Amino acid sequence: MFTDHVNISQAFVQGEHLPGDDHNGKVYTSSHLGYDEDPLHMYRLFKPLYGMSSAARAWHTKMSALLAKEGCATVGFEKSMWTVTIDGARILLGAHIDDYVIAFANRQVLNAFRARLLDAFEGTYEGSLQHCLGPH
Repeated sequence: MFTDHVNISQAFVQGEHLPGDDHNGKVYTSSHLGYDEDPLHMYRLFKPLYGMSSAARAWHTKMSALLAKEGCATVGFEKSMWTVTIDGARILLGAHIDDYVIAFANRQVLNAFRARLLDAFEGTYEGSLQHCLGPH
């Protein structure tokens, strides 16, 4: 199988607040230490940020919705692994936060699938997979 590595840039910020987050999907924060702004002034966040308790879930929900539109389904109980059959063969897609490994036996179909993923989300094609979650 051909295997490609895709990195989604600032994935959490590309997510959306979920309805159950904080106050009906509205999230507020105060100014951060070191800034000369009124510490009593509150700011509404329109996107999840890294460090928020629900940011990873919000990102996963958005990516899962896109993959469902592509016909993908999760593999068993594993929510970070998807599969879809295209042209009689399976694409496998595994995720670790904002890094995705895509595997398929047909290079042209894999390239098209990867292009649709990168059209939907800002990210980069890191090339054929050389390593994943290990020493570079």
